[in-house]
Amino acid sequence: MKVLVTGCNGQLGREMRSILDQELPGQAIYTDIDELDLTDGIKLKTFVTRNDITHIINCAAYTAVDQAEEDKALCSQINVEAVRNIANAASDNGAKVLHISTDYVFDGKAFRPYNESDKVNPMSQYGTTKRQGETALLALAPDSIIMRIEWLYSPFGKNFVKTMLKLSRERKEIKVVCDQIGTPTYARDVAKAIVKILKAHQWVPGIYHYSNSGAASWFDFTQAIFHIRGIKDCKVKPIPTEDYPTMATRPYFSLFNTSKIKATYSVDIPYWIDSLKDCLDRINEIENQ
Repeated sequence: MKVLVTGCNGQLGREMRSILDQELPGQAIYTDIDELDLTDGIKLKTFVTRNDITHIINCAAYTAVDQAEEDKALCSQINVEAVRNIANAASDNGAKVLHISTDYVFDGKAFRPYNESDKVNPMSQYGTTKRQGETALLALAPDSIIMRIEWLYSPFGKNFVKTMLKLSRERKEIKVVCDQIGTPTYARDVAKAIVKILKAHQWVPGIYHYSNSGAASWFDFTQAIFHIRGIKDCKVKPIPTEDYPTMATRPYFSLFNTSKIKATYSVDIPYWIDSLKDCLDRINEIENQ
């Protein structure tokens, strides 16, 4: 097995490196834009061929949700064209693809957790391009796995947890949306699930939903961060979405039904607060180094 991990400097990519090096030492190659431009289809095919790649884990994506509304061309280039190039390179070399997608392919108007077969209806440029990437991949490399995730955070890069910790040091009060519901999902848990799929006896293609277990609003998420960290000098005020306007429309409801991935690959799904505690411990260790 030779695994190519793209987007290795992102939140999930960095966790993939840590878990893969433990579980499948010496069997992975890690790239980001500086090492491998996924929008260059010829270079990508050459890279996959020369390195005898058997599996591609695509963690690369344009994820600046609001900026995507203005930067539509680049968003499409990374979330659609690059995925098409990956699919072509994989098909030409007999490699398997595991591609990361998002809850933004849905409109967030559901009344129960989303199943993989539910109708998609993206409401933003980001969500639209991620869905187009899914469609391109399945058309060109139908043996692929698409893993949709949501509300991703980690000790690395820019994410909600790190932003709230930063704001707690700068302000006496912060306002946080309380009427969008989803599940905070720890990138390390996602990486563990992906490696479990790689090591499984059978590769079962298709779309899978993965998130940590439980549910929360962004306000609940913030309260949990502050409670675990013992932050008392900054007050958290709940507000409705309409009081925090953004360029991109976000889903109000993003809960996933994760029964398919649990049944197919026996993947563990930790409770989101337990995973948050682990992440905050790691952030604390990094801050104190």
